[in-house]
Amino acid sequence: MDIRKVKKLIELLESSDIAEIEIKEGEEAVRISRMSSNVAAPIAYQTAPAPAAAAPVAAAPAEASPKAPAIKGNVVKSPMVGTFYRSPSPSSPAFVEVGKHVKVGDVVCIVEAMKMMNQIEADHAGVVEAILVEDGDAVEFDQALITIV
Repeated sequence: MDIRKVKKLIELLESSDIAEIEIKEGEEAVRISRMSSNVAAPIAYQTAPAPAAAAPVAAAPAEASPKAPAIKGNVVKSPMVGTFYRSPSPSSPAFVEVGKHVKVGDVVCIVEAMKMMNQIEADHAGVVEAILVEDGDAVEFDQALITIV
């Protein structure tokens, strides 16, 4: 199933009162459900007296996490959750390397999602400055993959 169809289904779900939708096309199927904010809170029944509460433990001061380096240039981001691949197959050369010039629309990587290989294209022309993800790593939605300057 094409990722554009899935995005369209999500938009349809968000704009309606439908809580869940499932679509099957041949052997492919997708189910999208909306998380309800009207979840009933569990009711706790107490049959025995509660034990005395222990003295609260002082929380350890949070260590300052190092800030991620600022990313300069145009960033190609993942449009979905999946697995990042630099080449179409293990024996093929990578789509792009650091220092390679790319044009708008050039395929720069693949994100595999739900057993479908989705080609990710450059949305800016320029030179590949950095590839921020290792081949075969899991990626999140909107995660920076490649920078182009």
